[in-house]
Amino acid sequence: MDVVFDLGGVVLTWDPAAIIASVFDDERERAIVRAGLFSDADWAALDRDELAPHDAIERAAARTGIPVPRLGALFDAIPGALAPVEPVLELVEQVRAGGNRMFVLSNLHRASFERVRRTLGIFALFDGRVVSCEVGAAKPERAIYRRLLDDFDLDPADMVFIDDMRVNLDAAAAFGMATVLFTDVAACRNELQALGVHLASAST
Repeated sequence: MDVVFDLGGVVLTWDPAAIIASVFDDERERAIVRAGLFSDADWAALDRDELAPHDAIERAAARTGIPVPRLGALFDAIPGALAPVEPVLELVEQVRAGGNRMFVLSNLHRASFERVRRTLGIFALFDGRVVSCEVGAAKPERAIYRRLLDDFDLDPADMVFIDDMRVNLDAAAAFGMATVLFTDVAACRNELQALGVHLASAST
């Protein structure tokens, strides 16, 4: 079977609230930044690599009233906040050792992508990847799922997609993929096995 993993919030840590809190002490400012940056349409444009970070920062400053240097500090903190989740990496190894092919389907800004590619070694664990900033499309847009299927000649009926956001899973299900909403490693492992994904034992 072909198993597709999201990165942020699954294979890698992703906690926007913690990232914001590392830069902003004031609760009111944290709420403003969360609504005016992470929830804004510009965020998707960054994922698609259609908007330069300095332009996104200036636009966010205009929307929120937060000074450009402080928003710049937040942007600088994002790539370093991505770190491998060791129990998930163990699950990845179990999936691979079980004889399954594995792929990445992820939304990543360019700076985060470069950190993952150059320093974390995550992509080497997978048979292929489709990442938003490389292909100009982002989940849950249909184009990025179509790109995954076409690039690797995948059959949706023989696939499982793991993501931490329901909207992304719904888009995958529309193509006929089985889906797993990631909440924790144990639950994910159980759901994969229930879907017929063969996993090697943890000691393998």
